[in-house]
Amino acid sequence: MPQSTDAMADQVMLELVDEDGRTVGTAEKLSAHQAPGRLHRAFSVFLFDAAGRLLLQRRALGKYHSPGVWSNTCCGHPYPGEPPFLAATRRTVEELGVAPALLREAGTVTYHHPDPQSGLVEREYNHLFAGLVDRTPRPSPEEVADTAFVTPEELAGMRDSGAFSAWFPTVLDAARPALRHLTGASAGW
Repeated sequence: MPQSTDAMADQVMLELVDEDGRTVGTAEKLSAHQAPGRLHRAFSVFLFDAAGRLLLQRRALGKYHSPGVWSNTCCGHPYPGEPPFLAATRRTVEELGVAPALLREAGTVTYHHPDPQSGLVEREYNHLFAGLVDRTPRPSPEEVADTAFVTPEELAGMRDSGAFSAWFPTVLDAARPALRHLTGASAGW
């Protein structure tokens, strides 16, 4: 059985970038997330079903960072030199057991979010992707505790509970124009 990426967190190298997204070096995954955080390349995926509902995941309780909270469909880090689009597709399959039926770029956003629970920091240059999923997710239990397809109204109700990743509001707001384009105005994103 393959180890989860979190079990190997200190062995995985990330690509460090400057404020313009240009590669400036590498760092071990865990060290890049230790305060004050080092700016590194990341990605966030937002997948929708045919009804325009967003696929969310609740992160597994064993995750080293932000365990047990809801977040976007998939997020992670490309390996150094790996194109973010390929990394986003790879991790979606690894985490959710399903490949996107369609995936397109949805912009970039840079942020600096500390995780008060773990003390780790998300300081990321994040490539955003939006797409469609036409199969039922089969999540890896080491990565994902639960999944849910939600409407904007259902998401608003869930967010009132506060059980979301620190980066989720930032990446969702940054991706909204592409999400609206993908799902149509009537979907409400």
